[in-house]
Amino acid sequence: MKRESVPPAVPAKNYLQKRLQDPVTAAAYLNAAVEDDDDPGAFLQALRNVTDAQGGIGTVANIAGLNRQQLYRTLSARGNPELRSLVKILGASGLRLEVTPKAPPQASLRSRGATSSSRPSKRIKTTSRVRVPTPE
Repeated sequence: MKRESVPPAVPAKNYLQKRLQDPVTAAAYLNAAVEDDDDPGAFLQALRNVTDAQGGIGTVANIAGLNRQQLYRTLSARGNPELRSLVKILGASGLRLEVTPKAPPQASLRSRGATSSSRPSKRIKTTSRVRVPTPE
């Protein structure tokens, strides 16, 4: 039996960088990284990948008006970007920072009239008819 050769796989890094050149794809990628509660460094790694796709640290630093060395440190594994730097980096990549409200965890319960608080609701007992005496 003749053995077939398997074509080489697409290098993930090159494929990712090509896809992240599109601002819509880059925004979705960064949003997915923000949603990862288990790894707070996921967003910085994603931002580094987007920066690489947009031409690299040097190009983004020039466009954003940031020092290249500062940008390297900001996007390092131990980096902690300031809000001002983050906004500039995103702007240089054709993106912007936006805050949106979280969806309520149990929207279906809320629509049925249930409360979302953890305390039990207080119910007030009412009578069907109350007779108030009238002064004569």
